[in-house]
Amino acid sequence: MPSQPGKNLETFDNPCPERDYHIHMEIPEFTCLCPKTGQPDFATLYLDYIPDRICIELKSLKLYIWSFRDEGAFHEAVTNHILNDLATATAPRFMRLTAKFFVRGGIFTNIVAEHRQPGWQAQPRVDLGNFEHQANTRG
Repeated sequence: MPSQPGKNLETFDNPCPERDYHIHMEIPEFTCLCPKTGQPDFATLYLDYIPDRICIELKSLKLYIWSFRDEGAFHEAVTNHILNDLATATAPRFMRLTAKFFVRGGIFTNIVAEHRQPGWQAQPRVDLGNFEHQANTRG
């Protein structure tokens, strides 16, 4: 039976809850409808989070994101709605959702919304210089 969109966000136990680590997801096929015109809006979503005790399960995330396809929503509202649902489901130490909407009427819209667990502080960033760039450009 084919999958269907749904609002149920499944989770699983964080395999390493004693450590702050960064999970990054890119979701390039987000769609919703403009609440004014009914035309489709397209976006790439970037989800970054530091889990606490649980993580988001990917298939349920895919079906959840798919569920917005026929819903009318302003960019700002849908971005914050998704972040609230994800933060409620996972109770992360930190979560950031960046929604980069494709051009509409000559305007690109980027929305960035964040959630922080009370009292959580980010660890200082370790700068490895240009290592990441060098590793990505080697043949």
